[in-house]
Amino acid sequence: MLREIDTNIWVAEQPLRYFGLNVGTRMTVIRLANKELAVICPIQVDDPITLQLNELGHVSHIIAPNLFHYLFVSEFKKVYPEAILWAAPGLELKKPELPIDRIITSNERNFLDGIEYLLFEGLKTFVLTEFASFNECVFFHPATRTLILTDAAYHFDESFPLPLTVQLMMRVLGSYRNLSPSFLEKVAIKDKEKVRQSVQKVLAWDFERVIMAHGTIVEKDAQQKLRAGYESFLGVSL
Repeated sequence: MLREIDTNIWVAEQPLRYFGLNVGTRMTVIRLANKELAVICPIQVDDPITLQLNELGHVSHIIAPNLFHYLFVSEFKKVYPEAILWAAPGLELKKPELPIDRIITSNERNFLDGIEYLLFEGLKTFVLTEFASFNECVFFHPATRTLILTDAAYHFDESFPLPLTVQLMMRVLGSYRNLSPSFLEKVAIKDKEKVRQSVQKVLAWDFERVIMAHGTIVEKDAQQKLRAGYESFLGVSL
């Protein structure tokens, strides 16, 4: 079910297992000035969510924000066939079967009316036997001072229901009580300077809240917490 986070912004969560760990996942819905809805990082659609979305406005934009979060975009597109399916660059090559309408290719911050974005460059993760790029697009909603991330940072704490074994694993990976990427990203990145430049661009936005796909939403002092998390992650001052 959708829950309101602030004026014209909602989230919905569902369980998701990754490498056997139940880390959950979250989608964000933003209502634009023209009453159109932008759905970032869709989760599995069901009748209650569809009903809520239809009451809020018209789903006009479906966004697959990186090369890993695309599992439910086709399902969403079937429910809302007139919506534009936006995809992070490279997803059209990784998953050519997806009904992608447009690739987010420009680095201009003006994306949709009331939403700014940028391509977070340099961030990779370790997946089985290779280092894979996220090619993540991150978004900023100035009206609510909200930053929307997908895998560019995680944030698990006591308020996020985790089994003890998973909590211990998150501590080992560096994702517990920290707003930052995990150890899997730390071992994978090769160009720390590119990541540093991306983070600095994100920190130039005046945000107070961070919504991410995995973990607990940070409601206050999120800019300072993201800065501190990435300073520790990169071992540099930002």
